[in-house]
Amino acid sequence: MKPLEVSWDRLDWAALARLRDGFLSGVGVAGAYWQSDTDLANYDLTFAQRIGWKWDAVLGELKLRGWTPPPGELFDWGCGSGVASRCVLREFGLENFPTLRLFDRSTLAIDFAAARAKALFPKLTVNFGALTEGCTGTLVLSHVLNELSEAEREALLQLVRRADAVLWVEPGTHTDSRALIAMRERLREEFEVVAPCTHRETCGQLALGNERHWCHTFAAPPVGLMADSHWVRFAQRMGIDLRSLPYSFLALERRGLRPETDKFAGWSRVVGTPRVYKGFAKLFCCAAAGVSDLTLQKRDAPDVFKQLKDEERVLLVDGVTAGEKLTAVKATVG
Repeated sequence: MKPLEVSWDRLDWAALARLRDGFLSGVGVAGAYWQSDTDLANYDLTFAQRIGWKWDAVLGELKLRGWTPPPGELFDWGCGSGVASRCVLREFGLENFPTLRLFDRSTLAIDFAAARAKALFPKLTVNFGALTEGCTGTLVLSHVLNELSEAEREALLQLVRRADAVLWVEPGTHTDSRALIAMRERLREEFEVVAPCTHRETCGQLALGNERHWCHTFAAPPVGLMADSHWVRFAQRMGIDLRSLPYSFLALERRGLRPETDKFAGWSRVVGTPRVYKGFAKLFCCAAAGVSDLTLQKRDAPDVFKQLKDEERVLLVDGVTAGEKLTAVKATVG
């Protein structure tokens, strides 16, 4: 089956506006977004690409950390148009995932996602439907939590517990991040926390006084995006800031499945966006001991400060802390 394609010149703006309103209102809790293949094709060309850029950022960080998922089936639960699983397949290849399983409330979405995946990976085997028992391989979850009732979240948690690995991306809002942190807390005894955390202790943002914080970061849009007239028009009509791509994510691997090889143990994860001033920067950092707002002086780490000033994605830092001061810093850039 060949997937339906649309072009920028033939976008269904009414359908996109309806989909946007549904995303914002959470109408997906009550029913499917998709009314036709055309809905999915319009979405896949526009909104889904923005989600794909977030997935590319997550997968880039996992590559930076030297992690690859265990081989087996890739299971895209709540697949929508299938952009998340396509990103994962592009990154890790059919040698890692010869089989893709798709599940969604909408059969339209499943068929569309299958057709798009097969068009890109003709040798891929595609299976359908949720497994009721047994291992679920590597589970992909993308922008699902805000659509689920409490009972549905509990059911999803049981599915997650049967996975070898979990790759989970949510919007970078306070509410969605906090919901994902709650899931992490219930899973951290059974799974190694691969990322974004550098530890599997209790999340420091749950400590008293940290209620206003949330775990999120920002993906970089493609180079030249702001000069692309199609995307600029889309952003204007949909009321979207193309430069802002906040997301929260969680990567897990079942404990004991493979030997641990975390070369960034003891480092700190930078949360949100570093604030750069003249001569110093403030970094909100998460480590095993908790979260803290640290000050980095330019003179103490000029190379790292330059990376921050140039707005490079500094993800992880390692250094000496004295109170709220960070010195002798090493950093990774994603």
